Amino acid sequence: MRERAAVPELDAVDRRIVDALQGGFPICERPYAAAADSLGIAEDELLARLQAMLDRKVLTRFGPMFQIERMGGAFVLAALAVPDADWERVNAAVNAFPEVAHNYRRESDLNTPFNMWFVLATETKDGIAEAVRKIEAATGLTVHPFPKLKEYFVEMKLAVRNAA
Repeated sequence: MRERAAVPELDAVDRRIVDALQGGFPICERPYAAAADSLGIAEDELLARLQAMLDRKVLTRFGPMFQIERMGGAFVLAALAVPDADWERVNAAVNAFPEVAHNYRRESDLNTPFNMWFVLATETKDGIAEAVRKIEAATGLTVHPFPKLKEYFVEMKLAVRNAA
């Protein structure tokens, strides 16, 4: 049984930042200044707090979500069946590609050998096949891309509350 990760401590200002910035961000010349103003803090403090939350892994990412297809690009969910003894090497090789995001290990009950799942995102539609080819060459394993068949938009906002 795996140990639970410690819940990171957030003060009231950090909680307000996370709650406020999940569903929109100002589009203006100084968006961080505008966001900070709406939170009642200075722009420098907002930037420092966001960086601290990223550094502590409270946040894993802070940035816009793009519909890459509208910009001419493409993305797919991809999977590999990685032997346990080779996990670290393959993980490092896959993570070295700038096209790879959200790489994680997942053991499945779905009767599949796939235990490494990641998103491939490229600037062009043809870039996916090239990225797959390069990852296969670097790992010696077959990449299984799963292109999106239908798009659903599910917005999920999480409220940060006190643990007590």
